[in-house]
Parts: sequence; C-alpha cells; structure tokens
Amino acid sequence: MKKWTTNAAAFAALALGATGVSAQELTLWTLNYTSDRQVAALEDAAVQFEEMTGVKVDIVKRGVDEHKTALRVASGSDSGPDIWTMWAGLGLGGRYVQAGLSADLTAEYEQYGWEDRLTGPSLGFNQSFADGYHGMPFRFSGEAVYYNKRMFEELGLSEPSTYEELVAIGDALAEAGIPAWTFGGTVNWHVMRLMDVLLETECGAETHDALKNMEVSWVEEPCAEAAFAEQARWATEHFLTPFMGIDHRQAQTLWFAGRAAMMLEGDWMVAGIRQADTEEEYGIFPFPTGTNRLYGFAEYLYISERSKHRELAGQFLDMFSSDEFQAKHAGAFGALSVNKNVELGADADPMHLEWLDVFAESDGIFVNGDQGFPLDVTTEYFRIINEISSGNMSASDAAAGLQAFIDARE
Repeated sequence: MKKWTTNAAAFAALALGATGVSAQELTLWTLNYTSDRQVAALEDAAVQFEEMTGVKVDIVKRGVDEHKTALRVASGSDSGPDIWTMWAGLGLGGRYVQAGLSADLTAEYEQYGWEDRLTGPSLGFNQSFADGYHGMPFRFSGEAVYYNKRMFEELGLSEPSTYEELVAIGDALAEAGIPAWTFGGTVNWHVMRLMDVLLETECGAETHDALKNMEVSWVEEPCAEAAFAEQARWATEHFLTPFMGIDHRQAQTLWFAGRAAMMLEGDWMVAGIRQADTEEEYGIFPFPTGTNRLYGFAEYLYISERSKHRELAGQFLDMFSSDEFQAKHAGAFGALSVNKNVELGADADPMHLEWLDVFAESDGIFVNGDQGFPLDVTTEYFRIINEISSGNMSASDAAAGLQAFIDARE
C-alpha cells in the first residue's frame, strides 16, 4: 500500500519554488465541529501537511447552514475552496457534484489505490448519481438510540429488541412524566431521523428503499401513511416540548441535563460524551426497525473542479486517509475508520466498542432522507414532517401531499 510518509520530498518539490518559500496554499471548507478530538484531527492534518510540503492549509469552519450556503455560492462562481466536505448522497453532496463543483477523482483513486484502502460501506455512496469518483470518504457514521441508564433502571426498563417493546418503553416513561425523546425542530433534519427509522419499521427494507427512490407511490403503499401516523403519535405524546423552537445542540444539552430519556444520534456523540466524562451514565441500542439494517451515512472530502492546486489537494486526501493518520486519530470521527487497515485499540472508548458491535451485527444500511432524496423533494419532506409532528396535518394528507409533490416534478 502506498505510504504518504515516503512522498514528503516529492510533495515539497511541487509546493516550493527555487527560494524554498511556499508559493501555494490549500483552502479547506468544512463544518464547525464541536468535538475537541475532531477539531484536533483537522488541525493536525493541516500541520502535518505543511511540514511535509511547505504548503499551508487554510481551514474555514462554518455551521451546517452557513456551509451549505457558501457551497451554493461557490457552485455559481469561479472562486471557492480547493477541498470541501459534505455528506454524501444525492440530496447533499450530490447536489454540488451535479452543479459542477466536484472534480472527478478517478485518476486519484487509481494513483493512490484508495479503492483498496477504504471500506466498502464508506465507498457505497460514490457512484450513485454521477460518472467516475466524486469525493473521498473520511467518515462513515451509524445512528442509533442513546438512552439514560438511570431512568431506564429506575423504571425497570431494558434495551428493546422489537418496535413493540420500544413503544412500551415510551408509554412507561410517559406514565412517569418523562419525555421519551428530545429533538431540535429548528433544524429540519433532526426530527427527520425519527421519520426515517419509522419508515424502515413500517415498510421494511425493500419498500422503504422504493419509496425513497420514488419508484412506488406514497399513497398506494399503506405503510407510508402508517409511518406518518407513528411520527405524529411519538411527537405529540412523547417529545420533550416545545421542540420546534430549539436546535439539535440545545436538544442534546437538554438530554444531558436529564430532561428526556432518549435521543437518536450518531456514533460521533461518543466524543462529546467522553468529553463530558459521563460514559457510564448512558447506553446505546439500534432503533428496532425489524430489518437489522444500520441507519447511517458517509461524509466525503471533495476536490473542487475549480481548484488550481489539484495535485496537492489529491495528496492531502491521500495523507488524510492513510494508515498512519487514521490510526493516530482513530475514533475522532466515529467508531469505525474509513481505512480498512485501522482498528481501535484496547484503550478505545467502551461506547465505541459497543458501536463496533452494532456495525458488525447489521445487515446493510439505509441512509437519511435528505441524502436519499433530491433537494427539492427533501425540502417538501421536511415541511410535511414538521406539519405532522406539530399536529397540523393528518397522516393520510402527509402521504398524499408528498406523492403529489413528486408527481408534479416529473
């Protein structure tokens, strides 16, 4: 396997002029991660790359919505970053790929052997909506239920293995005056997570995929209406309220404060729980959909089609995904490294080891709705979920409304 540490001299030759002074700079646009370990990993990548090549990496961090806005502007201009991060999938990273912001990295995949280095699940999002290879995965995340062990123990509750058992847990918590879930409604995608897993539960894997791929009718498949009805029931009876006025971070803070029993989050939350030194207080279990598929997604590093430093950008991605760098920062971006040669050590977070069991015991994956749908359908999906969750729309109207929107765009 190609080792980036052996390429330092060649990298430097590309980056340095006759005077030995760096003449170039890479710009990386990414999210404003809150975990100290994630921030440290990004900063270390910049430091190591500059030490190897003399090229400074300018990391620009923004909130989710600000990041999306900046990329939209860059898609329509000649300026922008050399490298940018985004969730994979048609509705998010795919939008900017289709807008021409992403370079086809087929040559880099062949040059550096990334296909042999990277895990199959993380690569599974790469060629679903464009020719060639667009982006390189740096993170593959699963999403599951985090729960407050003390609350469960006091009520004699245990981790559910079926959806019916989860419903019973919600009812027991409600009887004790404890909201089952905390969600932040000001960011549409947070409440969407529950809707996604309910569709998997009510429809099963095959029909759920067909609905998200817009291959079957949301009206003619009765499970879609049933899932919307379950979303409404959980939201009106078991959400910590008012949820529409808070965001995902506030929802997480309220969960840490013991205001609700469960939250539907990803393996990235382990870093925050470890940071708070409260691992022993919480547990995780996969949402019991009955299909045994893992709810999850990938995040990619993309090289801009407009980058003037394409070769250096490829070398940065090669370094970031290397055995050495991934091993050094194992666990920073989740329980499972995208590099198939890197495993967590014996000193790994206990909750990360729990996550490895979740990954190992899962049969396939299904992705978040905003990654599976095109952007315009995602926006309508968000709107309908908000209406259902707020008690302003019936389940039948929700299914009919989404299908009407899909029909109108064809």
